[in-house]
Amino acid sequence: MTCVTVLHAAQAGPSNLNASSALAKRIRVLIADEHAIFRAGLKLLINAESDMEVVGEAADGAETVSQARDLNADVVLLDLSMPGARGTAIIEQVVRLDPSRRILVLTAHDDPTHVRSALQAGASGYIVKRAEAVELLTAIRAVHDGHTFVHLMRPGERPVVRRGSRPTAAGQPTPLSRREAEVLRLLAQGHTYQEAADRLALSVKTIETHRKRLSDKLGLKSRAQFFRFAVDAGLLEGDAARPADE
Repeated sequence: MTCVTVLHAAQAGPSNLNASSALAKRIRVLIADEHAIFRAGLKLLINAESDMEVVGEAADGAETVSQARDLNADVVLLDLSMPGARGTAIIEQVVRLDPSRRILVLTAHDDPTHVRSALQAGASGYIVKRAEAVELLTAIRAVHDGHTFVHLMRPGERPVVRRGSRPTAAGQPTPLSRREAEVLRLLAQGHTYQEAADRLALSVKTIETHRKRLSDKLGLKSRAQFFRFAVDAGLLEGDAARPADE
């Protein structure tokens, strides 16, 4: 049975994320950020870990793509705001070279719209620069192990590692009606109630009612939580799995 797992800081070490393979082979990390001082700090942090090492640095988009290819990096730690190319274009180029290479976006932007764009371009994770060091290290290990890591640093929220469909308390996926899935997807994409109502040919009051039902059913409060649930459920990944009928 697949599930979404929330990792607490105490669980962040390699012993909880595939320790045996970590000891056998270090995670090769490429740091891509235009600020040299920031890269230096990340390099010290990562190289202090026994299961990972920095194999290269890049200061712009073209260098990121060439370094990722030439250095055979396992994980590319990428800032979205890089000189020479859009962040999503860099992600697409790196993934095109090697679809197995994992890209973890490390950025100052905590807007869910940026998260969606990065994941759709091929990134495996997204974490903001305000995160704690232990959370960044957890994210690197998580994406290397094939999971999707999203952490926006919103008040009261914790980082999420996606391993599959999101469970309910009983361990079973929460069934959504077709309309609920549509409303959830639009709200997660950042649309206002009015915009969602216009797209679905409904009243704003009906959208508000669906949002309250979704909040009660899923235990979600903020727009960021709605976004993460939509990512976990696959509603933002092209043609999502068909939800249950109303």
